[in-house]
Amino acid sequence: MLQTIMDIEKVALTLKLLGDRTRLTMAGLLKDNECCVCEFVEVFEMSQPAISQHLRKLRDAGIVKERRSGQWIFYSLNKKSERYPLVMTLLNQIPDQQEKLANLEREGKRICCD
Repeated sequence: MLQTIMDIEKVALTLKLLGDRTRLTMAGLLKDNECCVCEFVEVFEMSQPAISQHLRKLRDAGIVKERRSGQWIFYSLNKKSERYPLVMTLLNQIPDQQEKLANLEREGKRICCD
């Protein structure tokens, strides 16, 4: 398998972005799912503007991508990003975050933006 080597600045920025606990948890939640901003608001108990700022930083770096559905925006990991292998290596070193989404589902809040 051919692996490309990233520029050290890109690696450093990726590590800096994912060095933030909220953004790292967001990436962990997106590892196997796509999520809407409103779901992150529920999980993190943060304001929508604060969540959007974190997602904007991840999107601007190419770590996440967005998909629009009506007025809602859904986020997922950007598997086509050169940073994706590094992101997955990091996510494989942290506890699984899926229980947070399972809790939302049990509370009937998994998709609260439809």
